[in-house]
Order: sequence, then C-alpha cells, then structure tokens
Amino acid sequence: MPSLLPPDTPDEVVKRAARGPRVPVFDPRVGRGAVPATGGARHRLVALGDSLSQGFQSGATINAHLAYPALIARAQGWSDAYREPAYGGPGGGLPINVEWVLRDLETRFGPDIAPREVPGAALRVRALMDAVEDYWERGEGSGVSGPATIIPALAVFSWTLRDPLSWTAASLAAAIQSPRDDVIDQLVESVRARAALRVYPRGSLTLAAAARALGEDGGIETLVVMLGANEALDAVVELRVAWGDTVALPSAFVADLGALERAVERIPARHVIWATVPHVTIAPLARGVGGKLAPGSRYFPYYTRPWISDERFDAAADPHVTGEQARAVDAAIDAYNDAITDLVGRARDHGRDWYLLELSGMLDRLASRRYIEDPSARPPWWTPYELPDAVAELDPVPDSHFLTSDGHGGRATGGLFSLDGVHPTTVGYGLVAQELVEILRLAGAESADIDFAWLIEQDTLVTAPPQNLRSGLEVLGWADQHLGWITRRF
Repeated sequence: MPSLLPPDTPDEVVKRAARGPRVPVFDPRVGRGAVPATGGARHRLVALGDSLSQGFQSGATINAHLAYPALIARAQGWSDAYREPAYGGPGGGLPINVEWVLRDLETRFGPDIAPREVPGAALRVRALMDAVEDYWERGEGSGVSGPATIIPALAVFSWTLRDPLSWTAASLAAAIQSPRDDVIDQLVESVRARAALRVYPRGSLTLAAAARALGEDGGIETLVVMLGANEALDAVVELRVAWGDTVALPSAFVADLGALERAVERIPARHVIWATVPHVTIAPLARGVGGKLAPGSRYFPYYTRPWISDERFDAAADPHVTGEQARAVDAAIDAYNDAITDLVGRARDHGRDWYLLELSGMLDRLASRRYIEDPSARPPWWTPYELPDAVAELDPVPDSHFLTSDGHGGRATGGLFSLDGVHPTTVGYGLVAQELVEILRLAGAESADIDFAWLIEQDTLVTAPPQNLRSGLEVLGWADQHLGWITRRF
C-alpha cells in the first residue's frame, strides 16, 4: 500500500494506509450496550455542523428549510419549534445558486447553448453574479445581524472542527471588510462571515457555547454533531492535495476533535450523534477519468472537473489530482473516522448516550463509479444501499453521478448530488435524515419516518432539472476558469 501513495505523503498517513481501508461501523452504539439517558429535553433537536447541516445545495444556502434537521422536525410533527436561518436575495442564498443561474440561461438561450452563444451566456452569468454581489455587499443583505435568540440550526458552510469553538457574531462582523465594487471579480467578499451572521446569536457566544446555552435552557433531547468534512474537502474543490492546507493531517484532526469533544461534553444533551466524514473523493465534482488504475481498484488515474471529458482531458494542462493522491486523502479520512468512532465508544463506556452516524459508509454504499458499476472493487463489507421505495421507483433511479438532463424534461444521470457536485439534493438530504431517524428510534426518541413521496415533490433537481445541464456545463467551466467560482465559493 505505501508504494501506491505519492512520495510526499506524510508518515502518519502512510501508516494508516498500510492498515488497509477502514471498515465502516454501521452499529450506532459501536458495539457497546444501551446507556440510560438522563437530562431534560425542552429542545428536541440541535444541529452543530457545517454545510451538510445547513442545507447547502447547488453552491448556495438556499434550502435550510429542507436540511436534514428540518426534515426530521417535520416528520416528528414539531417543525414549528425548529427554526433555521433565512437568506433570500437574488438566487435565494450565498454564495451563488447554480440552479438559479442555469434556469435563467435556459429561459434566455433554450436547452442547448450553441458555441456562438457561450460568450453571451457567460456575460449573463457575470451579470447574475453582480446582482448577488450588490445585494450582499451594498444592498439589503449587507446590514443583517445575527438572530435575536439562539436558533437550533447551528451550522455554517465551510466551518471546520475549530470554527464553532472560536468565531462569534462580534468577531465575524469585525472580519467583514469594506467591499469593493469590482467589475472583474463578481464573487461576494467575506461570504463566509456574511452567511455565518445569519446563524450566530448576537454577542460573544461561539456556536458551541450557543448549543450549551440551549442545553442549559431546559435541555436538549438530541444533539447532532456533523463536522470534519472541510478538513479534506478542499482537495477536490481546488483539485490540489497539500498536507496541512487542503487536507488536515490526522494528528491535527485528532487534536481539534478533542477540543470539540470537550466542548460537547459540557452541553446538556440527552443523546449526541456524531457523524463520520465522507470520502470526499467520491463527490462528482472530481470526476474520475478513463478506466480504473487496475482491476479491482477503487481509483481512477486522474480526477478532474465533470465538464472535462475523457477525450478532452490533458494532464499537462487541466486541473486534477491523481489516483494515488485520492488514495492518500481517503487514508487520512479513514484516520479521521477512526478517531470519531473511538470517541463515541469512549463516551459510551463512560455512561454517555452517544451514537455514531456512519455517513462515510453510507456514501460508499451509494458510490456509483467506485463500487456499484465495478463489482470487482467492492470490499467484503459492501452491500448495496437500500433506497426508500418512493426513491427506488424513480426513473432513472438517483445515483452519485454528476446531475445531467435528458433533454425531455427529466434526468439522464445523478440525483443524489446537487449542481455543485458536493452537496446532496433534497432527496439526498432526506436519506441522511432517515438514517438519523433510525438512530433516534434506537435511542428511544420520536422516530416517525421521512415522507419521501412529499420530499420528491420538493426536489426540483430530481423531478424537473434544468434541461441545459449538458451545454450548461460548458458555461460552468468558463465561470470556473475566469471567475474561480468553484475554488472560492466554499
């Protein structure tokens, strides 16, 4: 295994890779017995997390009301008690809603953007981005402060393990610089801070402290902690593996996880659910080129953008990571998840009713190109993920490919990932919500199932995706090359 890794791979990652790929732990109790739950429960559900808990989709904070915590609240019948941040503005959120952009282009140029129309379409994209920039930097969206009271949706896109322990509304506001109206650079400045201010309570509380304050105000029934993906996500967002930069060293991850664990221990919560970190190399934002490295391998020789075809790909010119680099990133994430699993086990040994959500293993079971379409690559533990009946009956069945349209009003591929190639569709968020419902049922909390028939009706990408998704990819490629919207949007 070490010989299959790049020469600059840190020793601690090499050692983890030598142990072989991690076997997911699908037992939420990680082999420990039941733990008596104690404490109050005025607040049913609190989510401490990043974009996956925020409902981030297609490049923007557009669907907080369809994030997994909100879906759980709806299923249990207490959605009125669960409050999430509202964003609004052009496209409905920050930084830029790709679905909104593509539907605008479809209205103006039709389902197929001819090569001669690409410059005009690109200019239209710039104009839409300019409208978003003006709204948030100088318009109505620029003066919004945090909520007056603490909300249970304590999640901000791009937040790392440390961010919920350090940022406050006051420090976020201070970090926002006076914006420049740049006619070239059309991305919103200080976008993370602006988005976070819609979540953070006013004053000097961190997110972890805000969760603790909710717990001290009558107790929390279930706290979900879903953080850590941003310790490695930049490797596929930037298509660059830089240890300690785009990918955190496992030792650094463990140190930051320990600090977060100590903060969570101080939060009065009856049940705590910790999620493992998905293998970011499965996300279709980084598309494997060509065939696998070898029969039975999980990896492709190169990973590049979904709008660069195999025929057009040029390793000397196009952005990419190699299969060996992807293997190293996965080994680091395996080390992250070893630590999260051990954390839950220790807590249960000490009488805390903590659980593991095997999010990494769930995504592995849904990985189309890695496992589903290549039976020879499947490890012994792998079994197909059983989709809810309403989802499995869709035609085509949603998969983990990048979303494309069929030219007749429907989908050709995809359905689990939204148009940013990283975050779930609404149906995808529903699958996460249902996994959490199963853990709630195990913990003895309310556990009504997610209504997937209703959820599918809410998912515009699954039921009626933009029909310019094939030609629209060319415009997305232009926007990435000239405006850096991929590498800077998170």
